[in-house]
Amino acid sequence: MAAPGGSDITRILVELEHAGGEREQAVDQLYQAAYAELHRIAEGLMRRERPDHTLQPTALIHEAYLKLVDQTRVGWQNRAHFFGIAARAMRQILVDHARKHLRAKRGGPLQRVTLDENLAQQAELSVDILALHEALEKLTAKDERASRVVELRVFAGLSALEAAHVLGVSKRTVDDDWKVARMFLSRELAE
Repeated sequence: MAAPGGSDITRILVELEHAGGEREQAVDQLYQAAYAELHRIAEGLMRRERPDHTLQPTALIHEAYLKLVDQTRVGWQNRAHFFGIAARAMRQILVDHARKHLRAKRGGPLQRVTLDENLAQQAELSVDILALHEALEKLTAKDERASRVVELRVFAGLSALEAAHVLGVSKRTVDDDWKVARMFLSRELAE
């Protein structure tokens, strides 16, 4: 997920933590520096949604960004940490949107997402976003780190090495957690 300006984003996040009265300026700088990558993540998430989805990538970015900049106690570590949290916020927005849609439709068409592009190439496995969310919640109860690996790899689009950096573990640990998570989610989603 290497993008130009990665060190700029990390620098802005550090400034944001210590901005005080100049917080608004730091927030604007962060938005400008991160927008392209946030849009890439949002487009990826929306490609996995149902075709008639009413939420657009730009609206998803704006909703997620409002949640992000409202955080006062995050302690931003770096750009990968920021995008990991951004992806989690987008996932939660999509889950909330799916719940509202299902309540309105009383079980209408399911929303589909692909777990991972590589996984999709192996077998066209796509799942309902609510089912994926529930499966991730179960995985979190059993293995929180494996669940975080799924969020970082699938929703934030981070590589295994980037996810390892965010989580403060080795790449091998992330690879192992990824295998465990995929097996767990495949079993849960098959039921």
